[in-house]
Amino acid sequence: QVQLVESGGGLVQTGGSLRLSCAASGRTRITSPMGWFRQAPGKEREFVAAIGALGVTTYYADSVKGRFTVARDNAKNTLYLQMNSLKSEDTAVYYCATASLVGDSLSEESRYYAWGQGTQVTVSS
Repeated sequence: QVQLVESGGGLVQTGGSLRLSCAASGRTRITSPMGWFRQAPGKEREFVAAIGALGVTTYYADSVKGRFTVARDNAKNTLYLQMNSLKSEDTAVYYCATASLVGDSLSEESRYYAWGQGTQVTVSS
């Protein structure tokens, strides 16, 4: 069983930056794709970014493209999300997740089988 723990969330002003981390432990499959999702108050959870098993291929939601960067360090079993030029609409709880090797698109929640507890990101205007 994989355990995922996010960290790095907090309060930041509009235009600021944050870096989220997601530490994986347990029966980690370092060759699995991983992703970030977020859920704002009153809204459904949505896809933010994903990265392939080797860290070469990345995917982003249109709303964060050019501002967020997903990366991974397989030696440290850690996933990252660098968030720049933050906007108030980026306020949400951010979740990391581990995906199965094959299945639906990496932008679909159904592809993921392990989730972290989430970390709050609040962007003040």
